[in-house]
Amino acid sequence: MKKFLLNSIAGRVLLTGILLTALFFIFFIVGIIQGVPGAKIAFIVFITHCVGSRAGGIGLCILNDFDPLTTIALNFYFECLIVCYTYAGFVLSTSGVFKAAWIKTFMGNLKEKAEEKKEKIKRWGWVGIFVFVMAPLPVTGPVVGTIIGYMLRMPLLNNFTAAGLGTLTAIVAWCYGFDLLEHRFEMLQYIFVAICIVIIIPYLKPLKKLINSLCRESNE
Repeated sequence: MKKFLLNSIAGRVLLTGILLTALFFIFFIVGIIQGVPGAKIAFIVFITHCVGSRAGGIGLCILNDFDPLTTIALNFYFECLIVCYTYAGFVLSTSGVFKAAWIKTFMGNLKEKAEEKKEKIKRWGWVGIFVFVMAPLPVTGPVVGTIIGYMLRMPLLNNFTAAGLGTLTAIVAWCYGFDLLEHRFEMLQYIFVAICIVIIIPYLKPLKKLINSLCRESNE
């Protein structure tokens, strides 16, 4: 398995995700020990990205007075980290390397979302992935975007640059948009909560399926 991961593109992407995760948790643990206030917020932002709320993570940073550069860098880092796992997990599960039922269920849900958007993006190629990832809509973002790129047989570099630049553009737009709202309106916290709810709702049904699958697997 180790040799396979090192010799395959998907395996190296997965190892990159593991490395990024390890670096973040080193930062988090050291920050907690040293009493760095931002360490706890960074962990919450990480969890927010894990449940699919890119805007939610950015909003948390702004509400906790992170400067724009830190906000952009931190949120982009988490998006890259998550994409490494989901892209590698999708490729390795479809190729039969990962056989766990819960992984196949999760990746199957992502595949359904990707299939719905694939034909619309196919004709536009790199630009299509970029715009899709950048769009502030439910079921968009780099996770589904990179999977669509893989299904369209887009080279890894093209796929990841399109998704990466789309993600970075979206994060910058959200960051300065939230920053503007914070300086002009006291309603930012309510807008932030509403965005989180809207983004999380589409994930409730797949999450329920995943939990039921895990329960069945443990009973067997």
